[in-house]
Amino acid sequence: MSTLRPHRQGDAPKAAAENNDDARINVVDALRGIALLLILLVNVWYFSSGYEFHLVDDPAYGPLDRLVAGAMELLFAMKAYLLFSFLFGYSFTLQLDSAARRGTAFSRSFLRRLSGLFVLGAVHAVLLFHGDILTTYALLGLLLLTVRRITPRTALVAAATIVGVVAFLVALAAVGGTTLVPDEAAALTAGARSTDALRGDLGDVVLEHLRSMPSMIGALAVQGPLAFAAFLVGLAAGKHRMLAAVHTHDTLLRRCERVGYPVGLAGATVFAIGGGTANMTALMVSIVTAPFLAAAYAATLLRLFTRRPRIADFLAPAGRMALTNYLSQSLICVLVFTGVGLGLTGHTSPAQTLLIALTIFLAQAVASTWWMRRFRYGPTEWALRAWTHNRRPAMRR
Repeated sequence: MSTLRPHRQGDAPKAAAENNDDARINVVDALRGIALLLILLVNVWYFSSGYEFHLVDDPAYGPLDRLVAGAMELLFAMKAYLLFSFLFGYSFTLQLDSAARRGTAFSRSFLRRLSGLFVLGAVHAVLLFHGDILTTYALLGLLLLTVRRITPRTALVAAATIVGVVAFLVALAAVGGTTLVPDEAAALTAGARSTDALRGDLGDVVLEHLRSMPSMIGALAVQGPLAFAAFLVGLAAGKHRMLAAVHTHDTLLRRCERVGYPVGLAGATVFAIGGGTANMTALMVSIVTAPFLAAAYAATLLRLFTRRPRIADFLAPAGRMALTNYLSQSLICVLVFTGVGLGLTGHTSPAQTLLIALTIFLAQAVASTWWMRRFRYGPTEWALRAWTHNRRPAMRR
């Protein structure tokens, strides 16, 4: 039984601060949980068909299949990783504050964290998914550490400048006639070969990942700078503690929705109809407009979480162990789609692939809730934390 005690004048502010901190953590983790889902809805297509590697549609797709795949590209491609990157930048400010409160040297521990993240990403890219983002985050994290003291205004200006420069360079490439699929017939042949390779054993899958690595590294010429721009926006938001009291920013969030949805959806439509990342003009349009749609998604979700906290409560555990869930998504997809497991690559329709992805995330959300009630960290989070601080943190609650 709890003991009743008289109310003291200083108790209310203290309790309010604790409640605000809990809400802030819940909102950030719930938003990260949704980002995990969106990442899965983008990545799952690279497991279900080898044609995705080569930027062409699977020739077995019918009209309905193309509609479903096109809708996923319209809504989530080029947006999901921006939301995830924003949260990386925001969480960076929380780590800075935590180090300051404890009086620990932040730079050294953060560098150890980045090195651990890079190793995890490299193993992930070779064994599970060649489109890994962790290695990119680890490298960009070095740059984020360097600019951590910039003002929020400077961070936002720098982010906008980066997006503008990348869009301008892609536009120049489009005007110059550059295309990422110069020979569609050759791309279709390569897609069939990749699909067959993914149906093979672990050795075949790893070889396919290694063979595809150069083109995926090339894609980082666009994705990397845009991810860093999102880092900077998250850094600016973190310095203002915007997610610590979401309800106080309702006007800003509504403005993000009013501007973000029309601009973002218009650009996403051009992107999807224009051929996606295979078309440089469509890619340029998406580079400019995708941040608007990602911001609108974030605004709507944050407002939803404040009105329906139980939804945030359900999603937050998945976000708290995001690294474990990100890696396990790839492992599950390898076991479901490739020849290592069920061998469904090339045998599922886009609707079936979408259903599989949603089922995976729902199972992860339930499993994360069970795990976080018993443990302080996800398994991979615990290992990375142990490496970062060079000690074994307590695991059980």
